Amino acid sequence: MEGMTDEFDTNEFNTVLTAVGPRLRALRKARDTTLEQLSAATGISASTLSRLESGQRRPTLELLLPLAKAHRVALDELVGAPATGDPRIHPRPVVRDGATWVPLSRNPGGQNAFKLILPVDPHPLGRPDQRVHEGHEWLYVITGRLRLSLGDRDFVLTEGEAAEFDTRVPHASANLGDTPVELLIIFGQQGERVHLRARAGAKDA
Repeated sequence: MEGMTDEFDTNEFNTVLTAVGPRLRALRKARDTTLEQLSAATGISASTLSRLESGQRRPTLELLLPLAKAHRVALDELVGAPATGDPRIHPRPVVRDGATWVPLSRNPGGQNAFKLILPVDPHPLGRPDQRVHEGHEWLYVITGRLRLSLGDRDFVLTEGEAAEFDTRVPHASANLGDTPVELLIIFGQQGERVHLRARAGAKDA
């Protein structure tokens, strides 16, 4: 029995280490941070960070401590320590470009859920800058009026509407109303597809 326990502990430990790379990449992507920016914040070379994220470099305490500090997360959260039976998640909101991101999941290797709060836009008629990256996105509007730009098309989503799209398509979101917009968002590498519920809206509506 003791040998079986030791083998289980070793396997569990190796599983945790294997998941560190995807978790580091997910945290960095969620904060829209480049490897170069993270390197400047931690003193760890960009090439080492890249190898950590890809699993080619074994994570050590010396590397993980400055990364946990830079990402402002607890070390056990960074490495994805085995669950203790408590399913509750204790989110730490992150503010980026005025928007508040609240993480609602801890699954860096797959889909990741967030609550996003977009403040009132002082220039609602301006078209937001679009971005492109690998993966798939699903969003659901809780409150407010959202403008979703996909390529050269604009859509308007209101409370109770949802949309999904391939994030390799240039995309951006903006608040069209006079109150904050609250969204639920799920990001995935190639996440499960959900029924599209977006209605076309006039540009700069």
